[in-house]
Amino acid sequence: MTISAIISVLEKMAPLFLQESYDNSGLITGLKQTECTGALLCLDVTESVINEAITKNCNLIIAHHPIVFKGIKKFDSDYYVDKTIIAAIKNDIAIYACHTNMDNVINGVNGKIADKLNLINRRILQPKSLLIQKLVVFVPFEYQEVLEKSLFDAGAGEMGNYGECSFVSEGVGSFKPLEGADPHTGKIGERTIQKEVKLEVIFPIWKQSAILNAMRNAHPYEEVAFELYTLQNKHQEIGAGIIAEFEQPVNTIDFLNELKLIFNVKYLKHTKIIFDKIKKIAICGGAGSFLIQDAIRVGVDMYITSDIKYHEFFEANDKLVLVDIGHFESEQFTIELFADVLKKNFPTFAHFKTDVLTNPVKYL
Repeated sequence: MTISAIISVLEKMAPLFLQESYDNSGLITGLKQTECTGALLCLDVTESVINEAITKNCNLIIAHHPIVFKGIKKFDSDYYVDKTIIAAIKNDIAIYACHTNMDNVINGVNGKIADKLNLINRRILQPKSLLIQKLVVFVPFEYQEVLEKSLFDAGAGEMGNYGECSFVSEGVGSFKPLEGADPHTGKIGERTIQKEVKLEVIFPIWKQSAILNAMRNAHPYEEVAFELYTLQNKHQEIGAGIIAEFEQPVNTIDFLNELKLIFNVKYLKHTKIIFDKIKKIAICGGAGSFLIQDAIRVGVDMYITSDIKYHEFFEANDKLVLVDIGHFESEQFTIELFADVLKKNFPTFAHFKTDVLTNPVKYL
């Protein structure tokens, strides 16, 4: 089992393309082709986590938060980031971060929180646009099914809970092979009329290379006639935060107390309780104050997130209950999410959830 094989599974679920511009997800230290002895799963990488990886014979650490966010110009042995990186390199430990790309998929960080709260009818709170492309390709009638299958196998034609979606229209194409061409049909210097179909499929933009390679490999023509469009449509399974519901309305105070138990927190910061019962809520693991207005816009009863500043609490404006659960607390189940992915894809592979509590915030 190589580190590359493990990374491929994580990036199939949460492609690096989906990380935010400020982020630094991906392989931070180590070599992909290295044989993996075991993986240690955590939220944050610290020296203590490096030492734990050594003890458990893990040469790969999978973290939610990247240990390196900004460029490092020199290594200072007094700074925790530098010390951690030095320790990882000295002990041949690879560090892989899966951060905002995992935040931005519906079954990622927020989906795991929704699992813990038994929420249904989930959808993205702030879906991203310009992530869907449409391929239009012209192919001889008799090659339509072969080309379609190749494109579907590469990931084209998926729309929500539907697969192998396409649109086909018939027509007639023409071409004249010039000197040096190697045409599938027709003769050099003669105009050829060919019955063709126009095949249209959509796909997520990060699969473009694989889709185009599949098209070229399956298409009979030496020169493939095709068009690519980036659509304005929002991707309903990619974006920030999620909206979800309880099966039945729940008592607000009872739910907040249950929230404390599930997330193992002593205190919750929240705005005024304006509803006796709640049904529709929004969630964003990590710092999510940028979504307050979106949560109000979609009409949720409560928005659960973290890192809300004092003045941002006023934005609730008696339109919802705003709850700050704490940054570490809101993302703690990401470790379990990583474990689920590895167990599903590599049932016999050794992976461990960290025993180190990396939360730097303490409560009295």
